[in-house]
Parts: sequence; C-alpha cells; structure tokens
Amino acid sequence: MKEKLIQFGKKAFGLAKNLWDLSRRGPVMSETQRFLLLSIVIGIFAGLVVVCFHISIEFLSWSTIHSPGSHSWLLTVLWPALGGGVAYLLVMTVFPAARGSGVNNTKAALYVSDGYVPFYSVPGKFIASTISIGSGNPMGPEDPALQMGAGVASLLGRLFHLTRENMRLIAPIGAAAGIGAAFNAPITAVLFVMEEVVSSWNAGVLGSIVLSAVSAVVVSRWYLGDDPLFRVPRFELTHPSELIVYAAIGVVGGVLSAYFARWAGRLRRRAIDLPMRTRFALPIYAGMIVGAVGVWMPEILGAGYGAIDSALHDRFPWHILILLGLLKMITASMCFSVGTPGGMFAPALFIGAMLGGGLGALAQLYSPFPTSTAGAYVLVGIGTFFAGLFRAPMTSIFMVFEVSASYVIILPVMIANTISYLISRRLQRESLFHIIGQQDGLDLPSVEEQREAPILCVEDAMASGSSWVLQPDMTVAKALAQMEGGGMQQALVALRPGVWGWVERGKLETRLAEGAEGERIDQSIGEPVSEHLHPDLSLDAALRLLSSCPILPVSSRANPKELLGSLTLDDVHQAYGIAKR
Repeated sequence: MKEKLIQFGKKAFGLAKNLWDLSRRGPVMSETQRFLLLSIVIGIFAGLVVVCFHISIEFLSWSTIHSPGSHSWLLTVLWPALGGGVAYLLVMTVFPAARGSGVNNTKAALYVSDGYVPFYSVPGKFIASTISIGSGNPMGPEDPALQMGAGVASLLGRLFHLTRENMRLIAPIGAAAGIGAAFNAPITAVLFVMEEVVSSWNAGVLGSIVLSAVSAVVVSRWYLGDDPLFRVPRFELTHPSELIVYAAIGVVGGVLSAYFARWAGRLRRRAIDLPMRTRFALPIYAGMIVGAVGVWMPEILGAGYGAIDSALHDRFPWHILILLGLLKMITASMCFSVGTPGGMFAPALFIGAMLGGGLGALAQLYSPFPTSTAGAYVLVGIGTFFAGLFRAPMTSIFMVFEVSASYVIILPVMIANTISYLISRRLQRESLFHIIGQQDGLDLPSVEEQREAPILCVEDAMASGSSWVLQPDMTVAKALAQMEGGGMQQALVALRPGVWGWVERGKLETRLAEGAEGERIDQSIGEPVSEHLHPDLSLDAALRLLSSCPILPVSSRANPKELLGSLTLDDVHQAYGIAKR
C-alpha cells in the first residue's frame, strides 16, 4: 500500500507539473481550462492526503484503544486523555493555523483572505486530528479532511498563478475533495460545500467542485475499496403509519440538535475565557471522562462508524441505542468545547442514528401499527441531527440517499430531516458554525441568511401601466407637457409593437427652446431600447441593464410585445428604501 501511494503521488505530481508548465506558455490553455484541469488535480492530491489520513487514524486506533493490551480499564481511560492533550498542544503551539473549525477556516479563505490557506495547516490538521481521533476521542475526520483539501487546493492555486477571482474559489473546491474522500460520497460533498462553505448556488464554481469531489472519491475508492461507509440493509416502508414515527424522530432530532448547539457554544465560550494554563489541561480532563465512559460503553470512542453499522443491523436494544446517543452528545460537546481536534460531522451522524434507532425500537414495542426493523429508523435518523445542527437540509437528505441507494427512503428522510431543521431553527437561530465564527471574531455569511433575505424583483419596483409611454407622433410640446404633468424625467416611446425607444425631458426642453415645438418626438430618438425586462427578473440583474438606459420597458414573458410597465433608477431606489437626495 505504501509503495502504491508513493508511486501514484509521483505520477500525480508529474501531471500537476506538466499542467503548470503548459499554463505558462501563454495561449495554450485558457483560464477556464486551467481552472477545470486544476480541479481534477486538486481532487487527486486531496484524495491521496485523505487516504493517508484514514490509514493513520485506523493504525493508531488499533494500536491504542483496539489493541490487545487496551482491555485494561486504566489504558482505556488514559488513551483519550493523552491523545487529546498532545493534539491540543500541537495546534496551540506548533500548528496554530490548524485551530478551530475547518468549515469556518475554509469560508474565511473564500470571503476574507482571497483563497489563501496556509499549507502548514494541512500537516497540522493531519497530525493533531490523527492523534485525537485515533486515541479514542469522540470526534470525526470529515471536518479536518475538508480543511486539508482546502489547504492543498490553495497551494496548487498559487503554484498555477490563478487570478484573484479564481483563487477566492479554490478553497471550496479543495474542501469538496477532502470531505468527499473522507465520507466516500461525492454528492454529499458537493451539496455540503455549496450549502455551508460557498453559502450560495454559484453555477460558476459548481462544475469545478463536482470534478474535484469525484476525482477525490475515485482515488479514495481505488485505495480503500468501493464499499460504502455503512452496510445498509434493504429498506422498505411497511405501512404509511410509519411516517408518524419518522416525524417523531425529526422532532426529537430538531429539539436535541438545537440545545446541543446552544450548550456546546456556551461551554466553548467559557473555555475560551479561561486562562491559557487552564485551557491546556481541559482536553486532558475531557479525554479522561471520555475514557471513563468508554470503559462502560466503548462504542462512543472514536468516530463511531462501526457502532452505527451495528445499529443498522439491530445489534442493540432500544435503551442502549438511546443511551449511546445521549452519551455521545455529552462527550462530543465536551471535547469540541475545550478544543480537542476533530470534527462534528461523525458525532452528528452517530447521535442521530442512535436516537432514531432507539425511538424506532420503542415504536416496535408499543405502536399499534405495523413497523419496520430498528435498522430502518437508524438509517432515517442518521441525517436528522445533522440537519438540525448544521442547518444543511439538502445535504442531510441526499447524504442518506447516497448511503442507502434506495428511492423508497426519500419520503421518510425528507419528512424527518425537514421537521428537524425547522424545529432547530425555531429553538436556536444560529447554527453551530455561526456560533463558532462569532466566538472567533469572524462574521461569515450563511445560506440561511440568503434564504431569509427578501429577494426584490422588477415587479416590486416598476411603474405599472402605460402612463410613462408616449406615442411616436406626439409633438415635442405635447410630450413635454405630459412629462411635466407626470413628474417624469424620461419616458418610453412606443415606436411599433414590441419596440420602444426613450426620450429625456431635458432633451425635449432643448428642442422646444430651439423652436421645434411641432416636431414629432420619434425624430428626437436615436437607437431604440435594446434591452427589456420581465417582472420576475431580480432588481440586481435589472440594475446592470439600467446602466445602459435610464428607463427600460417591462414586458410579459408570454407575449414580449405586451408592455406591463417601466422601470427607472428612482423606482429601484424607492423599492430599496433609499431616500432621494
């Protein structure tokens, strides 16, 4: 495996070098072509890094908490404490760029630092998170993998001398590659990056994000195999009444994810306010608590994907499932709050899976209606806590679909995850990433802000009707009188059906002063208006068109010759509440 990785890495490096040499030869490759090819190279390198990251965590895990000598309760308690303390010491002293959330660090690269991610954050995240997760701390590898991918992409972008505009978009491309390779799910990676990192559906970068995620997953599957993250049993919707149980899972997931975000944020705030000497000890204390719980419930140690797989195959009774979910909530929030390196992606999946399975198993015992096996409720529950905690409903729905490859599951997942998201939003306004960003002094945009922001369209600002339209055979004097009576500075002129020109009041006043009061106004018009608007067009797009003409016609999409109204810059100002000076 080691020789195979080294050989593939050399080939990938040679490919990147050749592309770089080609890009410096001038017109051989356009900027767009270089950007797309670079996205594939980013995916390859990010995939290699994540493969090594995965192998390192597994190796350390089997050397510590899963080794034959780890059955001693003392070692089980000490390993997470030692790993958490060493990992925290590394990020605080040796690798400061590896601190904090990989999602927020990547968003900061996009919105603050023009795509720059210090490359030494990659080995920092790699080493610290390997030690932390491999020694049993209940964190996940996806968030670190996301930042490592962004760091690889930023370095390659600088080597390729990308423009500032493309450099700003390079970090999300690497982030998609990192999380895709870590989770072995390219669709989930693309949606998560678009919802949480880019915070908008940017068509210009979507293609590159898809290319990087797919190439990274291909590399990951080449080395780690094609097996999915979980061995999902066949899913069947036994009876429509089951949807009530899935809705209940969504309610519980939404309530608990909201209080988890609030509680974890408060604990983290208190930990940040403590003296530095005390803060260095907190990951050790948290690791000892994790180890003590792990002596009793070893399933909560590490990322916990093996326990989720067991739950999917009905290997735990309902009370154990609920207990595991609650214990993971406590230990993960505690480690996250004190700064133990690792991500919250895997804990969120674990908590949702266990709580969903526990509630489903309870429904099996007491529901008067037919129910499925507990594994079905585990599968649906996987995304509920995730949707409420990270406020990424689309990602959570397609994540479960991608893992299960079952169309039947879509309806239960949509019901549970949507309910969880809505309840969490109601109880806790800010997502976990937003809370972290504020505590770290960052004001980063979120897709939730864009969902709630009102989008003004042309129909919200335009002057309806034809009161601002003059006939072409009107004289200058008559047209000027109509414009003065209506307080118009410019007006449209209907030249012929579907074709309009425009005339300014000042120009008519000039023609009147020159003695041309009987002149037809169509003789005062130069070129006809080349652009026209539709009522559903956004005001942002309309403003770009108004730069070429101070007044534009608004026509129907069903009949472009039908004039619905007109739009001026003053109309836009009034719609936005900008007072006229």
